[in-house]
Amino acid sequence: MLKNYIRIALRNLWRNKVFTAINISGLAIGIATCLIILLFVQHELSYDRFNEKANRMVRVVFRGHIKGEQMNEANVFPPVAQALLRDYPEVQEATRLSGGGSPIITYNGKTFKEDGFAYADPNFFQVFTLPLIRGDVKTALTAPNTLVITKAIAQKYFGNEDPIGKVLQFKNWHTAYKVTGVIDKVPENSHFHFDLFASMTGVADARSDSWMTSNYNTYLVLPEGYDYHKLEAKLPGAVDKYMGPQIQRAMGVSIQQFRAGGNDVGIFLEPLTDIHLHSSSTNDIEPGGDIRYVYIFSAIAVFMLLIACINFMNLSTAAAGNRSKEVGIRKVMGVVKGQLMGQFLMESLLLTLMAMLLAILLVQCALPLFNQLAGKTLSLGLALRTWLAPALIILAIGTGLLAGAYPAFFLSSFKPINVLKGRTPAAKGSFGLRSSLVVFQFFISIILMVSTTVVYKQLSYIQHKKLGYDKDQVLVLPETWLLGDKNVAVLRQQLEQDARIANVTSSGYLPAGPSFGNNFSVYEDDMAEQVKTLRYEVDNNYIPTLGMQLAAGRNFSKEFATDSSAAIVNETAVKAMGWGSGAIGKTLTHRDNEGVSTTYHIIGVVKDFHFRSLHERISPLMMTFNNGYGALIMKTKTKNIPGLLTDLEHSWRKLNPDAPFTYSFLNERFTATYRAEQSTGRILGIFAGLTIFIACLGLFGLATFTARQRHKEIGIRKVLGASVTGIVSLLSKDFLKLVGIAFIAAAPIAWYVMDRWLQDFEYRIALSWWMFLLAAVAAVMITLMTVSMQAIKAAIANPVKSLRME
Repeated sequence: MLKNYIRIALRNLWRNKVFTAINISGLAIGIATCLIILLFVQHELSYDRFNEKANRMVRVVFRGHIKGEQMNEANVFPPVAQALLRDYPEVQEATRLSGGGSPIITYNGKTFKEDGFAYADPNFFQVFTLPLIRGDVKTALTAPNTLVITKAIAQKYFGNEDPIGKVLQFKNWHTAYKVTGVIDKVPENSHFHFDLFASMTGVADARSDSWMTSNYNTYLVLPEGYDYHKLEAKLPGAVDKYMGPQIQRAMGVSIQQFRAGGNDVGIFLEPLTDIHLHSSSTNDIEPGGDIRYVYIFSAIAVFMLLIACINFMNLSTAAAGNRSKEVGIRKVMGVVKGQLMGQFLMESLLLTLMAMLLAILLVQCALPLFNQLAGKTLSLGLALRTWLAPALIILAIGTGLLAGAYPAFFLSSFKPINVLKGRTPAAKGSFGLRSSLVVFQFFISIILMVSTTVVYKQLSYIQHKKLGYDKDQVLVLPETWLLGDKNVAVLRQQLEQDARIANVTSSGYLPAGPSFGNNFSVYEDDMAEQVKTLRYEVDNNYIPTLGMQLAAGRNFSKEFATDSSAAIVNETAVKAMGWGSGAIGKTLTHRDNEGVSTTYHIIGVVKDFHFRSLHERISPLMMTFNNGYGALIMKTKTKNIPGLLTDLEHSWRKLNPDAPFTYSFLNERFTATYRAEQSTGRILGIFAGLTIFIACLGLFGLATFTARQRHKEIGIRKVLGASVTGIVSLLSKDFLKLVGIAFIAAAPIAWYVMDRWLQDFEYRIALSWWMFLLAAVAAVMITLMTVSMQAIKAAIANPVKSLRME
């Protein structure tokens, strides 16, 4: 019986090649999209779960607010790990990790600049599951100047030699590190990725007792099943015990007075497995993901699969008219309803199997593009070896049964006497199940069209918003410290004499991309009244080079010796201080950790500029005068940028041939800040296009079904003189009603979802009516183009053929 089912199913599928091809392609695209999104979601949810202690680990973070300015930092103070381990018995282990910069490393004539360098506590590899393939995990980092590297770094420097015991020279730090361990690599689904882990033992700052400067990612291991909120509730006591006296010494006020002024600071905990998708910290080791995108893409995966199944049902029932006589004859010959249902379900399962095989091929071809857009390295092969193979089998069977159930019931319910007389059962009412399914398809399509439009408009707004500085044709040489102070001065002098360069400044503080950070608390008169600011150390060319504007006062000048204790503040800082228009001449005081005070007098107010992501509002900023260190920043005035770069590299090599020459453009650094949103926008656009394509297949099926159900009506109308245009209009208007219903349902939901998405940007566009109108017009045009193909075909058909059976 099964063999007969398969043979008849294959014969019927081949006989209806067009419907078969449409069904398979639509279902394959839906399944392929679902699979790609499942791979993405599974990868996003897997972050840091490779650690054996992942469900017991938390990271300590610093949060607070000072005079309205929020602080949310992923790293904390040097002594926090040991203090919590010592004071709270529930803390079983504690370890730290701190980014260490970009050293220049030499070995046996090879010189490289390494960006993946960090310091780690001796027990780091006992807490995190990063097994050593060479060396002892317990002793690898116990001694100062020891180093654990990845297998790739070992191959890079030592080839096939045993790396253990080899010494790498850190040229720019004049320090040697001995390799004591090798790991394979840090997994991709980790919230940090370093290639070289140096021992924190011997690092003076790591032994500091300061609770005022934070630079250490600190992780705790708690007991199995322990609720970390219980420990978190005790942490204010640690802040009072350790930070309180240091606030008193640095600020001259007790922590109670500090809090009485409306300020507060504290340390909190976040689960290790929440860091990637749920962390809101501003200085994470690496940019994380966003749980909202996981929810959005998961919903799209479900909807795409549902829409693909809906198309199958619509196309199968549309093709039912061609098989009505087959059903009637089979029933007359004694075939029971169950056998007919089995036959049609077998056809559905065969179609699904073919679609599944095609979907796997599509996924294999599309994954490289998706990985490029999403910045991932997803692999179908690895997933097939683990969870995906059984999931595909379940998905194939489930989709086949789900997609084929309704057509099977529909086709097997035909009455022989009716179908043999040419009367195929029609859908009851003009708004039946098939119409509801098409409404659902366009409901999803319209939401995606509106969402894609809003995302692109917001990204365009970001790209073209006035930032308060000029990011175009600004060239940055970020690693000038590699040359040494004297050589930097020589290079800068050469640049200042170059006619292709309008201006040059030197500073490690950049308003876009990675930059130095320097949080600062300053006071006016009352030491209890403080403002948290970011401090930029700049020279007198910084403001003109970046095209910033002064709102009041003057710029720094080498002609004024007193400018060494001067400051320029932004407009937001002026508002925070409550100075109004009288900022010039005011003073600000800063106390360091030892209580030493430094007073700055205000000589200028710079107009607000965006020195952080547009996700964040502009915060108080002060600039202090420093003749410069860090990056060389230059405003160029030539169109021959490649020629300028060639000459710059030549000058660089003459000053230090061993130092790698690197550069970036400020506008590129700005664009990179929003790479995640740009990738999401492109992926969303692709998914919207695929959804619309599959929705068109559903419309095609319903249009075909309707045309066949009304073929006699169309024939009579043509005999009575109806025009082709009139018949096309007659058939199209019903579908336009469905699109209208879908739009009415989708518009408020699309508005709500995108309004919530825009709330994440401090500076954003306003949702406008034309965005929704554009989606509606696009849906109408797509409907008319899809339906008109079948409508015109029905309208120009010979009416005699449809009426001859009457």
